[in-house]
Amino acid sequence: MLEKVADEKAPLPDIEATRRRLSHGLDLTSRLTVGEWLDMWLAGKKGRQSAISRDESNIRVHLKPRIGHLRLDRLRVTHLSEMFEAIAGANVEIAEGNAARRKAFEDLAQIPWKGREHRARRKVMKAAIAEMEPYRRIVGPATRQRVRSTLRAALNAAIAQQLITFNPATHVELDAGKRPKALVWTEERILHWKRNGEKPSPVMVWTPEHTGLFLDHVAEDRLYALFHLIAFRGLRRGEACGQRWTDTNLDAGLITVAKQLVVDGWEVYEDDPKTDAGARTIALDSDTAQALKRHRAQQDKDRKEWESAWVETGRGFTQENGEMLRPANVTRRFIELYEEIGLPPVRLYDLRHGAATLAHAAGADLKDIQEMLGHSSITITADTYTSLLPEADLAIAEAAARLVPRARVTVENAAPEAEPEPDEADEAQTESVPDGADQLGEISGPGDPSAHAPLTQTAPDEESEAD
Repeated sequence: MLEKVADEKAPLPDIEATRRRLSHGLDLTSRLTVGEWLDMWLAGKKGRQSAISRDESNIRVHLKPRIGHLRLDRLRVTHLSEMFEAIAGANVEIAEGNAARRKAFEDLAQIPWKGREHRARRKVMKAAIAEMEPYRRIVGPATRQRVRSTLRAALNAAIAQQLITFNPATHVELDAGKRPKALVWTEERILHWKRNGEKPSPVMVWTPEHTGLFLDHVAEDRLYALFHLIAFRGLRRGEACGQRWTDTNLDAGLITVAKQLVVDGWEVYEDDPKTDAGARTIALDSDTAQALKRHRAQQDKDRKEWESAWVETGRGFTQENGEMLRPANVTRRFIELYEEIGLPPVRLYDLRHGAATLAHAAGADLKDIQEMLGHSSITITADTYTSLLPEADLAIAEAAARLVPRARVTVENAAPEAEPEPDEADEAQTESVPDGADQLGEISGPGDPSAHAPLTQTAPDEESEAD
């Protein structure tokens, strides 16, 4: 070790760190970098393929380019704070680049196709667009939290291997990655979206009327039963695409969610549900069961028409030749269908939010909704998925208002009297003061009417009062 220090003309290493490495049997001359350790850790990682792919992406895109060159045993909290500040600062550059690319495409669309001059301009514009950075996603707080989670797991493994004794990823401070709150597409929000093209929230939910319009419009589409199932019973996209007939009992009105289709880059493969709670049995309403029966009958006809070319996968929803669906194509078809009738934009996943909202409005409690959606925690259900419909919210507000006893208003609909003359104003004011009150209008009797009743509460009729 001393020979290497002398050759590199480097300062002597810390004596305590050297003693610790020596006691653990580690090589005193090794210089393992963060990038090298991340590669070693990722190569030996086991678990769900989707989780491994997410960690690989975080390492390749964020961690190795920014801190991969640092020595593993010298990684500090300050290094990570600087890295996450740089990632957040790059969002401005990403947003500007995306805006410039979008503007270039808009300008290109304005240039006519015909004419030599126009063709030359289009060629120049296309060349300029080719030189631009591709569209990139903003690295929000939630993504930064996931990047830290990957690094923290890798450094914990390094501690277990006695390569380091301290995990700086545990102590770096980041903005909390909050789940976006689902909002319902009210008339006011639709008007705002039409004027400015802005969605009030990343997660938007259709009203029951919107959902009904969509399902009526797609009633003859080959994937109608899939959209119907997601809209009413809240399956995830991968769960609906991976649903098998062997896990479906339409006579009993039950389906068992046992598999899902997962997208990893361009590859689609079958996997278990997202969580242990995701493996669940869901009851079907009669309309959904009938939609699935009609879909199965149509699938049987398709199987006969394709004969030997039919690909038997055993899945409830397939391509026309029986091959399994690509979830991305299902999403693309969903967007095409609702745009045809001008509905406000939602994601296919937001139909799942809508199913939770409909169930909540129909009287289901949070535990029922949690089991229907397959959540591992009821907190996720409560915080994210139960946006109240305006009608249900109004009914709750009215019910709460009726709990407070108020005095009956005696002259609610009386026509307003003419404004008194100035010399009669004092007399009219005196006469309007109720008995038992002083000239400031302070009521002394405990049973006298509230002075604010005419302004805040209308008189209940006899029927509502009896209720």
